[in-house]
Amino acid sequence: MKNRLMAMLFMLTLLLTACNTDINPKEHASEIYSIALNAIMETDESLNDDMKFIAIDMSNFDAVNEKQKKSILDYFEDKYKVKVMDATFDELKEKGYYNEDTSALDGVLLTVQKVNFNVKNNIFFNGSKYRSAKGAIGVESTVHYKGGTWRIKKLKESWVS
Repeated sequence: MKNRLMAMLFMLTLLLTACNTDINPKEHASEIYSIALNAIMETDESLNDDMKFIAIDMSNFDAVNEKQKKSILDYFEDKYKVKVMDATFDELKEKGYYNEDTSALDGVLLTVQKVNFNVKNNIFFNGSKYRSAKGAIGVESTVHYKGGTWRIKKLKESWVS
């Protein structure tokens, strides 16, 4: 009887230990941002038609270091086979990527307006994809850690122009 009780306690301890995912999301920031940004890219794919570049505004990516930023840019370049850069809307205008006549970009600009790393296995994002004043979307998403991987748990369009 005592051996059975000890075995049950041991199994319970193993089970509880396995359920405790002591993972620090900020250590996986480049993967989490890539997943969230890619979900934005896959929303309203008509905005991606004939895009010549993808610009990602990383100016407020506080949890991401330079090596992680490069990893994000490389991911998008490999996946979409276009030029990918870290740039704000104003920088794109300065560099001539914004066409004043059409009020549009020849590519897309991905922006993360808000991110919340406060919940351990759920990271919340508010972001957008901009092609023109009449071609842009806002997205709210949750990236969730489960089964050893980060993935989109929830995604919804929050606005469309």
